[in-house]
Amino acid sequence: MIIAVDGPAASGKGTLASGLARHYGLPHLDTGLLYRAVGQAVDGFEDAPDFENRAIAAARKLDEADLQSELLLSARAGQLASKVAVIGEVRQALFDYQRQFALQEGGAVLDGRDIGTVICPEADAKLFIQADSKSRMERRARQLELRGQVVDRYALYHQIEERDARDMANPHGGFYKAADAHLLDTTLLDIEAALRAAIAIVDGAIRRKAGLVP
Repeated sequence: MIIAVDGPAASGKGTLASGLARHYGLPHLDTGLLYRAVGQAVDGFEDAPDFENRAIAAARKLDEADLQSELLLSARAGQLASKVAVIGEVRQALFDYQRQFALQEGGAVLDGRDIGTVICPEADAKLFIQADSKSRMERRARQLELRGQVVDRYALYHQIEERDARDMANPHGGFYKAADAHLLDTTLLDIEAALRAAIAIVDGAIRRKAGLVP
C-alpha cells in the first residue's frame, strides 16, 4: 500500500505522514528532507555561476546519511530547498530515489509536494493537507523555538508565503491537489484530531479499493 501525503510547508503533512506510517506499519519518507539536503550542500553558492551544477551533483550523490543533519530542520534549509527544487535535473535525480522508496515490498508513506501528482500517481490513498498561512507560521515558529532558535514571526510568515508562490510556480513540479486526492484542512485541528481524520480517509480508500464500498 502506498500512501501519498502532499501539502505546503508547516501544514502538518509530515507529522500526519509519520503517524500514518506508525498506524499502518509502513516505512515513511519525508521527501522534503531530500531537497533540504541538496540545498544545504550548496549553501553559500546561490549567486555562483555554477550553482545549478553544484545542486545537480549533490542530488545525484545523495544518500540516507545526508538526511540526518539537524541543519535540515532550519528555516534556512527550507528556503534553500525551494531554490534547488526548481532545477529539473535535481528533481529527476530525486525522483528515482523516491520511486525506489515507494515501490519497496509492502509499500510506504511518502510526504511532500508532488507525491500524488508526480512521484506516485498510482498511490492507493492520497491526501492533500492544507492550513492557512498564519497557522502554519505559528506552528513552524514553535518548532524552531523548541530547538532554541530565535524566530522573527513577521519574516517567517513572508518566507512561507514566498515559498508557496515559488513552489506553485515551479515548472518542473506538480504542486497541486490531485483530482483523486482527499483534502484535509488542519487549520482548526490539533494533531490527534487531524490524524484521526487522515486514518479515516485512508481506511475509506482501502475499503473502496477492496470493493467493500462504492
